[in-house]
Amino acid sequence: MQNNLTDFQWSVLTAIQKIPFGETRSYQWVAGKIGKPKAARAVGQALNKNPYAPTIPCHRVVCADGSLGGYAGGSRLKKFLLNMEKESLNHFCKK
Repeated sequence: MQNNLTDFQWSVLTAIQKIPFGETRSYQWVAGKIGKPKAARAVGQALNKNPYAPTIPCHRVVCADGSLGGYAGGSRLKKFLLNMEKESLNHFCKK
């Protein structure tokens, strides 16, 4: 395994790559996508080990209530990345 990531961690990183630019999904959503619906907390721990952030977009994963949750780079950076994506979509996708 590259970077000493477990199969579980790789499955989490693979799942989050499917989250569209400018959108978010919950830790619970990711857990369900990898077939471990009760593993939302473990998903968070796996995302904390993401060596490819922000290329593999762990910043797009938030709490079920919409709050930001954690981010290894800090909550200010997570909020900045999410806002930048939404603003980019608004700018380039105006009708």
